[in-house]
Amino acid sequence: MFNKIYKLILTAILVIVAIWQFFEGNIGNGLFLLLLAGIFVFLYYKNEMILMAFLRLRKQDFAGAKKWLDKIKDPEKALTTKQQGYYWYLHGLMVSQTNITQAEKFFKRAIKLGLSMKQDLAMAKLNLAGIAMTKRRKREAQMLLQEAKKLDKHNMLDEQIKMMKQQMKKI
Repeated sequence: MFNKIYKLILTAILVIVAIWQFFEGNIGNGLFLLLLAGIFVFLYYKNEMILMAFLRLRKQDFAGAKKWLDKIKDPEKALTTKQQGYYWYLHGLMVSQTNITQAEKFFKRAIKLGLSMKQDLAMAKLNLAGIAMTKRRKREAQMLLQEAKKLDKHNMLDEQIKMMKQQMKKI
């Protein structure tokens, strides 16, 4: 909703007003304003539109997730680098249903920008491996599967990796 710069400016203003309220003796107002400033700090690191898109994807509502992501007009200006990675990761997940060439570009861009959780990075590499396999690039798919297996510490993607390895034997 707000650009990242506006969030920081609003946070600074709220902290200054909170300090002023403490000096005036209004402790309750100062605490409330600090909590409000904390919300804007949280939203600086976790973009609200991306959070809403993740909630929609959890419900398998791709159209709703796309609607929330489309509200971000200029991701380079409005988002931090990690948030941009997740922005392109979510676009890749949604586009992978229809256009794998475009999805491959989105996943590569997300990996280049960086994803903060290793599980998300493993999922992006697994999707890239699947795309490489459908395009008959077996060596690239094997490398991406190995990287995904290394990143998957909790073995959450173990079944998908085994299934892709079995399918790769057929190529």
